[in-house]
Amino acid sequence: MSTENFSGDAAGDLESVLATLPLVDHHVHGASSGELGRGEFETLVTESDRPIPAFMTQFDSQLGFAIRRWCAPVLGLPAHAAPEDYLARRTELGAAEVNRLLLAAGGIGRFLLETGYRGDDVLDPAGMAEASGRPVHEVVRIEQVLEQVAASGVSAAELPGRFREELARRTADAVGLKSIVAYRHGFAFDPAPPGDREVVLAAGRWLSAGEASGQWRVDDPVLLRLGLWAGVERGLPLQLHAGYGDPDVELHMCDPLLLTRWLKLIEPHGVDILLLHCYPYHRNAGYLAQVFPHVYFDVGLGVNYTGSRSDALIAESLELAPFAKILFSSDAWGPAELHMLGAHLFRRGLGRALRGWVDAGEWAEEEAVRVATMIGVDNALRVYGLEAAK
Repeated sequence: MSTENFSGDAAGDLESVLATLPLVDHHVHGASSGELGRGEFETLVTESDRPIPAFMTQFDSQLGFAIRRWCAPVLGLPAHAAPEDYLARRTELGAAEVNRLLLAAGGIGRFLLETGYRGDDVLDPAGMAEASGRPVHEVVRIEQVLEQVAASGVSAAELPGRFREELARRTADAVGLKSIVAYRHGFAFDPAPPGDREVVLAAGRWLSAGEASGQWRVDDPVLLRLGLWAGVERGLPLQLHAGYGDPDVELHMCDPLLLTRWLKLIEPHGVDILLLHCYPYHRNAGYLAQVFPHVYFDVGLGVNYTGSRSDALIAESLELAPFAKILFSSDAWGPAELHMLGAHLFRRGLGRALRGWVDAGEWAEEEAVRVATMIGVDNALRVYGLEAAK
């Protein structure tokens, strides 16, 4: 991995370590498997799912500027290349080569790949491993499993048991689970496990609606709670999207503080909860990670989209939580630019925050190196049981 793209002017051990740190991207999706025209590319570098207004381009954003600055040189263009030139170069190289170059430039040591969103449009775990040359481990989305069981044909009474059986089967080789309850309902749900009767009643309503429409999107709060508690019973680390996302979320309902009662109820079960992304509630997530031994968090998705301001976001994430409770993720899905930039901006922001404290005499440099390694690599290896593969 070239240090030119990541550490700027190398200034000592901290920068050298960060430049070559084999980050564990503990929540990521596959890179795009096909060619991307300008229109499709621009829709994939925003969290909006609406048509892009004719008067604007997504290249005029923090993420757009970061792509032109940092990804263009990886593809053999000058920094700050014009959008037209950048996209033409992308087409010239082809999807496979773009993925290879950008995934290599990210310097990720291993990917924990969440496979539950539009899997046919992106590389699967085997495809990501081939494109990146790095180990890839699967994280299974709870709601997708529940929806697939419903679509396979099952009665309301059979659904809970069949779902638990399928979840166990699907996660036999997985390292973690993921829930999108934030998208489907928000965090203001009844924290208690749902009773058998209310699950069967809710399942009956959902299955009837699905059979009539052919759509199997689970958004009933009772069934979402069934999924969450089944995940807890499974015992694997459980990831929860929190905060910023596409318009499917109602952001004020995605503050992780709304999970407090549920976090208290599941604490005796010994399951680790990974709060993903969290922006603009990252300080709230830091509080939860401080007070609850089983809570961890990252600022993944927000890093790419804040671009040149991501240094501030990363520094704020270091304010309250113990450093053993913070992880790295990119939440990249689609264009491999998101995978590469997630790593680059994280290295840069973490390095700048820690360097400032070292230079001010607040920290010793060797301690800054140790903390950077914890956050970038070691915490994820520990939480997901991957230490033996370190």
